[in-house]
Formats: sequence, structure tokens, C-alpha cells
Amino acid sequence: MQKKILFLTGDYAEDYETMVPFQMMLMVGHEIHAVCPGKKEGDTIATAIHDFESEQTYSEKRGHNFRLNATFDKVNPTDYDALMIAGGRAPEYLRLYPEVIKAVKHFAESDKPIAAVCHGIQILTAADVVRGKKLTAYPAVGPEVTLAGGEFIEVEPTEAVTDGKLVTSPAWPGHPKWVKSFLDILGTKIEL
Repeated sequence: MQKKILFLTGDYAEDYETMVPFQMMLMVGHEIHAVCPGKKEGDTIATAIHDFESEQTYSEKRGHNFRLNATFDKVNPTDYDALMIAGGRAPEYLRLYPEVIKAVKHFAESDKPIAAVCHGIQILTAADVVRGKKLTAYPAVGPEVTLAGGEFIEVEPTEAVTDGKLVTSPAWPGHPKWVKSFLDILGTKIEL
């Protein structure tokens, strides 16, 4: 059964964490609307490629332009079955929009599935929806999770953590488990 998913992303969201989940949801037949506050359908966001090289933190390079397929100001969260949030640097500014916080609260309070990756968890902590939940994030976001009342679970970047209808992963290497867990919660079956 097709689900309607709202996908929050923005300028300098991580490239893989924007492109891959969006394309995977389309691939399995779900309707997904990629939005960014202050931008409209057809506008693009600039993405960033984060890689794990030899430094103490990820490196960052300019990624692709990603075209939004819906206008944030025109979406109504009540029309959606689930929420996905991209990581990268976009969440640090997206969480400053009261409309973003209101939308995230709707999904959490309505017990709808939420999938967030990497720094996308910053939006969840800002919305105060992680209290009492077990979740993961990029390690630098761990203190925010704890301060927001969540239980930060440190896992390898290839892993995901599920608590009820909340699915989180530390970074794009976790996409296979993160997306699979989200699809399981959505009730999506893939026939092989």
C-alpha cells in the first residue's frame, strides 16, 4: 500500500542522505515530497558530500543540486503517513523554523513513523520529541540527544536504532538497515 511521506531537507544536507532515501522511497512505490522552508517546488538545494577519511571528523565537499518536488508552505503534515529527515548541515538551520518544529511535533504526537539520519536528529531534539526514546545520531549530536531526554545509543555508522516508530542511524553508511527498518514500520513488503 502506497504511503505518503514528507521529506525534510535543505541547503548543505548530506548528498547521500538526501538522494538515496528519496530515490528508495520512490523505488518501492511510495509518494514522497521533498521540501525545504523558504523554497518552493522546482527549486534546488545544494548538497554536501561528507566522507570519513583520516581526520577526526568527516570531510565536506560540494555535492549535487537536488530538486525539491513540493513547496513547504503548501504542505499539511496531517496529509502524510510518515516523516523522513536528511542529515548534514541543513538540520542546524532547519530547526530554527517554527513551522518545521510544529510539523515534527505533529508526526511524533500522532505516533506516525519518523526516520532521521545523522544530524537530522537535531531537528527532533529541538522539537522536544526524543524524551524517553532510544536513538542514535552522528556522535557529535549525542550530547544533544541526552540533554533533550533521549537515550543516546552509540552504534557503528552501518547500523540503525529503532524505538517504536522512530528509526535513526548515525550516517549514510547505515542506509541499508535504516531504510529497511523504516520500510518495515511502514508495512512495505518487497517481493524478491
